Amino acid sequence: MAPRGHSADDVARTALRILDDHGLPDLTMRRLATALDVQPSALYWHYPNKQTLLAELSDRIVGRMASGPAVDLGAEAHALRDALLTYRDGAEVVSSTLAMGLGSSLALDRLAASVVVRGSDVDTARRIAATVLHFVLGFVWHEQQRLQYDSAGARDDDARPSSPALASSAEDFAFGLEVIVAGLHARA
Repeated sequence: MAPRGHSADDVARTALRILDDHGLPDLTMRRLATALDVQPSALYWHYPNKQTLLAELSDRIVGRMASGPAVDLGAEAHALRDALLTYRDGAEVVSSTLAMGLGSSLALDRLAASVVVRGSDVDTARRIAATVLHFVLGFVWHEQQRLQYDSAGARDDDARPSSPALASSAEDFAFGLEVIVAGLHARA
């Protein structure tokens, strides 16, 4: 019989709140159990281990990007960036989950579908999609680290680099993505 009072959805929603409020290092099963007012062992009814819970969180984060058919690589990459930025450490959660081979392949699938629409074969499209996925994850991970350092006061305004290569912003993201897309067009 399932424990009363909390569904798998309740656990995942609470975990996302903890992730957003405290970050990935402080998202522990003990903290999650405390927030739900249950024993940590009760969580394992819904998620057999922390990795499967993180895979669920990753799927929920990436799921925010899906809306309609994937037709434009740039739009899909921007939607993924927006989804990752929705939650503190979103890029790290998704990246680590994908590295472990857990969670859905929604992000990669949507990116690849947008490349296939442009005429690439499926294998090439998946390779391009993986390149864009890694760019987005790395860029957003760096961006989220900067946001956390800035909000914690770890860097003062004088210590912030003026080099465009080290800055993180929507414009820099768009520029990097344009370079990748231009390379894709040049290769075609």
